[in-house]
Amino acid sequence: MIYPAPAKLNLFLHVVGRRADGYHLLQTVFRFLDFGDSLQIEPRTDGEIKLLTPLAGVPESRDLCWRAASLLQQHTGCRLGADIGLIKRLPMGGGLGGGSSDAATVLLALNRLWGVNLPRAELQALGLALGADVPVFVFGHSAFAEGVGEVLTELTLAPASYVVLTPPVHVATAAIFSHPGLTRNTPSIRIADLFDGFGRNDLQPLACALYPEVAEYLAWLNAQVGVAGSARMTGSGACVYAAFPGRDDAEKVFAKRPGRMSGFVADGLDQHPLLGFAD
Repeated sequence: MIYPAPAKLNLFLHVVGRRADGYHLLQTVFRFLDFGDSLQIEPRTDGEIKLLTPLAGVPESRDLCWRAASLLQQHTGCRLGADIGLIKRLPMGGGLGGGSSDAATVLLALNRLWGVNLPRAELQALGLALGADVPVFVFGHSAFAEGVGEVLTELTLAPASYVVLTPPVHVATAAIFSHPGLTRNTPSIRIADLFDGFGRNDLQPLACALYPEVAEYLAWLNAQVGVAGSARMTGSGACVYAAFPGRDDAEKVFAKRPGRMSGFVADGLDQHPLLGFAD
């Protein structure tokens, strides 16, 4: 069976403070896309966790798929293992949540395949140990997120299609969040304050200054939309996107992109394809 690991967008991303331990306090809206990675996962009886398609340059101990399976195995005492094959479509360091989504899909799939049947809240807590974006993929809904990204409130968002462009740079999330030039005092808001197109990405100005390609791709997208600031960066970058009311509109803009610009068109999803796997 093929298990999907969808991409996510941050429709806005505000940094509202910093904890004593150095973690940043955020407010954001997460939305899933109908495009992403895929995983082939089969249980093993010998307890071994094997990566069939290891990522170049990523040691097994740092691979989020391997870490997710190992964490679930240790947490539950399960004696089964797994073969995990990854079909990678999302760029690393792109802000689309690829590695986090892969890890969440491993947790959701093995929770069922191994028959450990942990409740969703427990899987979300496990996911947080792997990364701040993992819990929302386990949560399974578009969400308003607070804290470090783990305090989630389900949202229903208006239908939209997105042009997503993938600049050829790998943005180091830790470098962005540790940079002295990052804005960290955006006022907190309530869910009632949200409206279509609300907010900004506080990480975007810094990423544009450090990675000119991100600024270039944003400028091109903004020119197509015709409204300055309509295109945004997702997460800590490097990927940028613009929303359109229908798929045809998005496809027309995507078709006009310069040949050097890579990316894709996708529709927004309000529910993760594996939503029922922890129920």
